[in-house]
Amino acid sequence: MEDIYSAILNSFKTKRLSVLATIISQRGTSPRGAGAKLLIMEDGSLKGSVGGGLLEKAVIEASSDVFSSLLPMRFSSDPEMSCGGDVEFFLEPVPPDNDTCLSIFKELADIIRRGGSGLLATVTDTRLWQGGQTPKALFKSSGKVTGVLPNMEETEKVVRGEMDGFLHRRRHETITCRDRDGNEFSVFIEPVISDPVLYVFGAGHVSSQVAPLARRVGFKVIVIDERPGFSDPLNFPDAEKVFQYSYDDVLKRFPIDKSSYIVIVTHSHSCDQMMLGQALRTDAGYIGMIGSRRKISTIFDNLLKDGFTGEDFSRVHSPIGMEIGAETPEEIALSIVAELVKVRAG
Repeated sequence: MEDIYSAILNSFKTKRLSVLATIISQRGTSPRGAGAKLLIMEDGSLKGSVGGGLLEKAVIEASSDVFSSLLPMRFSSDPEMSCGGDVEFFLEPVPPDNDTCLSIFKELADIIRRGGSGLLATVTDTRLWQGGQTPKALFKSSGKVTGVLPNMEETEKVVRGEMDGFLHRRRHETITCRDRDGNEFSVFIEPVISDPVLYVFGAGHVSSQVAPLARRVGFKVIVIDERPGFSDPLNFPDAEKVFQYSYDDVLKRFPIDKSSYIVIVTHSHSCDQMMLGQALRTDAGYIGMIGSRRKISTIFDNLLKDGFTGEDFSRVHSPIGMEIGAETPEEIALSIVAELVKVRAG
C-alpha cells in the first residue's frame, strides 16, 4: 500500500489522472482478497496487483471507461478469470485537481509512514459520485476526519461506533448507510493500520541494540534523544528516523495511539521521569522504562504528586523486558524486544 499511496501522491504532483481499482468483495477462490488494489496510470504503468493474469487484464481494460467518463464503476469478474471465484471491483478516478482526494491520500501515506490507524470509507454507489463529488472519507483513531460522506453525521456515527471492531478484525467490509432522504447506500470500509511504531527515547548503548532487533521483527523504529552527540542517524541505520528533540513535551510531536510502543531508556532518572509522565498521558499500547526497582519506586512516588495513580502505573512495564537474567546491552535489548513481541501478540 505504501508504494500505491506514494504513486498516487506523485500523480498529483505531475498532474496525471489515474484510476484506482479495489476488490470490494470476493467469494470462493481468487488470487487476491478484498482490499487488494491496482493503480492504473494513463500511460499504462501499474502499481499493486489484484491478481494478475486474465483477471487483471480485464480490470485494466474496464478502466478505460473510467478514464474517459471520470466516473467510477463497479466491475464483476468472470469465474474463469479468477480461479472459479466471484470477485467484484470498484474502479474510481483519481483526478489530480481534486483537493479532497489529495488530502485523503496524504493522510493515508502519513499513517503508513509514521504510524497510527483509521478507517477509509468509500461510497460504492456510483450515482453518488455524480457532479464531481468524491464521497470518500478517512476516519483516524485520533478523531480527525478527512473527506466527506453523504449525511456525514449519521454515517460517521455508524463508522465510529464500529471502529474498534473493524480495526481488531482487520477485515474489509461493506456496510449500509442512509442519506438524509432515507435512501440506502453502500460504503466499503478498509482498516488502515501501519506496522507498529516503536518510539525509543534515549540513544545510548541499549537503544543501539534495541533498534536493529526490533526492526527485524517488524517494528518501525524512531529514536529520539536531546543530546546532539548521540542523536546521529549514522548510529542507527535500522531506525526509520532519528530526531534530536528536547524531551520537554516531545510526545506532542508524534501521533501516539494504541498501536504505538514507547521504550524509555534515557541518560538520566529525571529524563526518564519526564518521559514517563508524558507517556502515561497517551493511549500507547506499550510503555516500558528501564531501571532498578528502587529507581522505579522513586519515580512512581514523584509522579503520584503530579496526580497519577496506581492504575496509571499498572500500564508500565518496569523493570523493562522479560526476565532472562540480562546484563549486557545486547541481552537487555533481547529481553525488551521479546516483551514487545509478546505484547504485540496479545
